[in-house]
Amino acid sequence: MSDAAPQATFSGDTAVLLERVSKRFGDHTVIDDVTLAIPRGRITVLLGPSGSGKSTLLRFVTGLLRPDVGVVHVLGEELFALPRAGLLKLRRRMGMLFQDNALFQSLRVVDNVAFPLVRVARMPTAAARARAEALLEQVGLAGLGERTPDELSGGQRKRVALARALALEPEIVLFDEPPSGLDPQTSASIDALLKDTQRRLGTTFVVITHDIVSAAAIADHAGLLLDGKLRAFGTRDEMWASVDPSVRAFLDRRLPAS
Repeated sequence: MSDAAPQATFSGDTAVLLERVSKRFGDHTVIDDVTLAIPRGRITVLLGPSGSGKSTLLRFVTGLLRPDVGVVHVLGEELFALPRAGLLKLRRRMGMLFQDNALFQSLRVVDNVAFPLVRVARMPTAAARARAEALLEQVGLAGLGERTPDELSGGQRKRVALARALALEPEIVLFDEPPSGLDPQTSASIDALLKDTQRRLGTTFVVITHDIVSAAAIADHAGLLLDGKLRAFGTRDEMWASVDPSVRAFLDRRLPAS
C-alpha cells in the first residue's frame, strides 16, 4: 500500500494519473501534494470524510478545476494542456453520475437517458429513445421509460442516472456519493448494480464516497483522503488490512487518537 506521496507513472493500464497535484482556496489547502494512479477497467473508490478533498480531485479529472500545481493525465492525455476542443472531446469519453442525480424533472425518464445521445452525439430522436430504452432495461427499469423522475423511488432515479451516464459508452464513469440519500437495502442494490455493470462493460469506474460499507462492497482499489492528503492507496484487501492508525480509525469509525 502506498504512502501519502507515492511514485506513479502513466501506462496503458492507467486510466487517470494525478502527479503531485495541490489546490488552495485562500489560506485553506484542499489538496496537498497528491499523486495517484487509477487503474483502467476496475472500480476505484476514493474514501474520506466530508471536506477531505474527494470532490476536488473529481473536478480535476473532469477538467472543471485546475490544480495550482501538478499534472493531470486522463486516458493518455495531459488534461490541462489540451485546447478547448480537445478537452470537450475528452469529456465525451467520460460519464458522470451526480450525487443528486441531476435528472430533468420536466422530461420523461427515457428522454433523460436519451438526452446526451440527442444533444451530444446528434443521434436521431427515435434511435436515441430506442437506445435509452435498452439502457433502462440493463439497469432494471424496463417499462418505466414513460414515467417522470418524480414518479420513481430514490433507487430508481439513481438507476436512471446510471443509464444516462452510460449512454455515450464512456471509457470512464465518475460517481459522486452514489449511496447518498438511500436506505441500506436500496444502497446495497445499487452497489450490486454498479459492480455487475462494471464487470459486464469493463469500464473504469471512479467512485468518491464516505460510505465505508458501500466502498467495501464494490472496490477493487481504494484510497483514503484525510485533510487533503492521500493517506493510503492500494487494493481493497490491502486497504482493509492496513494497520495505519489513521486508516484504521476511519475504517473502524473511531475518532483518531489525539
